[in-house]
Amino acid sequence: MIDQILVPLDGSSLAECVLPHTVAVGRAMDASVTLLRAVAREPSPGSQAVDPLGWHMRKSEADSYLRDVAERLRDAGLSADVVLAEGQAPERILEHARENDVGLIMISSHGASGLSEWNINSVVQKVIQRAYAPVMIVRAYQPCPQELTGLQYERLMVPLDGSQRAECTLPWANSLAEFHQCRLLLTHVVNKPEVPRRAPLTEEENELVARLTELNRATGEAYLEDLEARVGSAAESRLLISNDPALTLHEVVDEQDVDLVLMAAHGYSGETRWPYGSIALNFIAYGSRPLLMVQDLPPGGVEMTAAERAASEYAGH
Repeated sequence: MIDQILVPLDGSSLAECVLPHTVAVGRAMDASVTLLRAVAREPSPGSQAVDPLGWHMRKSEADSYLRDVAERLRDAGLSADVVLAEGQAPERILEHARENDVGLIMISSHGASGLSEWNINSVVQKVIQRAYAPVMIVRAYQPCPQELTGLQYERLMVPLDGSQRAECTLPWANSLAEFHQCRLLLTHVVNKPEVPRRAPLTEEENELVARLTELNRATGEAYLEDLEARVGSAAESRLLISNDPALTLHEVVDEQDVDLVLMAAHGYSGETRWPYGSIALNFIAYGSRPLLMVQDLPPGGVEMTAAERAASEYAGH
């Protein structure tokens, strides 16, 4: 399914929380790993010039660090190499991913800048918005095994809305569930139809909402039964009815103590002008568990934002 996993690191212990997950996913997918660290040129204190000796030492230290981590991954059974890049981390990560057709980017939610009240730091935010590739975010504030081989997934969750687009996560989920011999929870939330009114709904309107909800519930139930048959014995399904699908999915994650959420970037209603749909964005911004986001659109399938167009035009002047 994927041949190569890209793991950006910055030398911090927070960023290294991604490593046990790298082993857990890499071994299941039989994928090689590339460790990347970006080192930016920084002027010396009180000067605009870069100290050549200090710059050389920083690069040597970063390269030695990457090689040490790569050796640890090899001891854990993975093929690993290293890339030392010059420049700002988001740009170098995206550049390497695009030029090398990386199958998955695995990144920690926080790194050397430390934990903050934001669920992801600025580097992660930039990467996920421009990667146009599968990305796995590991929450640095959650407990992490000390041993690289100490992580065993016990329950995976895949939210599905009945669309083929959302099912692009299933091959990933099946591979992980089979390798880790873990349970796979397929969830489908029936969203109650909205009928905006300044006054309470009439009896006729309430009946209409109930009929539509029941129709969608029956359709969803049949869909999950078919899906369980296709996926296999490791899968179990759950159908829920809610006024707030995102909130309901978060509640299921907590109630079931899910180890990893696998989600498609878009569902049946997703707009191609944006790289992620509303539920996916909600889990990126507010999810508390590791999240593997499978991008269903090719790099050229997402429209450029106004900021991207402006930056592109400005760069040509």
